[in-house]
Amino acid sequence: MCELRDVEFEVIIVDDGSPDGTQEIVKQLQQVYGEDRILLRARPKKLGLGTAYAHGLKHASGNFVVIMDADLSHHPKYLPAFIKKQIETGASIVTGTRYVKVGGVHGWTLMRKLTSRGANVLAQTLLWPGVSDLTGSFRLYRKSVLEDLINSCVSKGYVFQMEMIVRASRKGHHIEEVPITFVDRVYGSSKLGGSEIVEYLKGLLYLLFTT
Repeated sequence: MCELRDVEFEVIIVDDGSPDGTQEIVKQLQQVYGEDRILLRARPKKLGLGTAYAHGLKHASGNFVVIMDADLSHHPKYLPAFIKKQIETGASIVTGTRYVKVGGVHGWTLMRKLTSRGANVLAQTLLWPGVSDLTGSFRLYRKSVLEDLINSCVSKGYVFQMEMIVRASRKGHHIEEVPITFVDRVYGSSKLGGSEIVEYLKGLLYLLFTT
């Protein structure tokens, strides 16, 4: 919370019935910071990333929304830089990027790094979105823009983040970038296998021919 000492904010946690004790931890945080500051919006089962965004957005009271992973892969220390960039530029979206000189990834295997980098290079070549990191999910959105993008997107899973930023670019929204270092989760495992790669390629072709 110290990262946002001078900013009015709320934290909305959307949990799809995960078995890792997330809801219990959130309830403990609510006792410390209050239920008006820490909002738990649980769902009974996994229903997809896009619907999770929409579910959380329904409860957001501010004019801007930050999307980030709750496992601290996205460190809150970058939030002041996101906010500063938005204020300075008036951007509708500020997205964290791992693929500029100061950004990076920590904790991934070489194969995972090559897969992610290759996915971004391929998308850059085919789609020309004007941003360096299409698959990252650490982003600040103007709330009205986020609502519009969620209603426009049809993809699920790994492709969803890419479609969001590509459609934002096609719609002419002002997008800025902030370098971040993504740190892989300490507990649990990331779900990226052959099926996710196939879905990504299918989604890439879909965006190539529809945007």
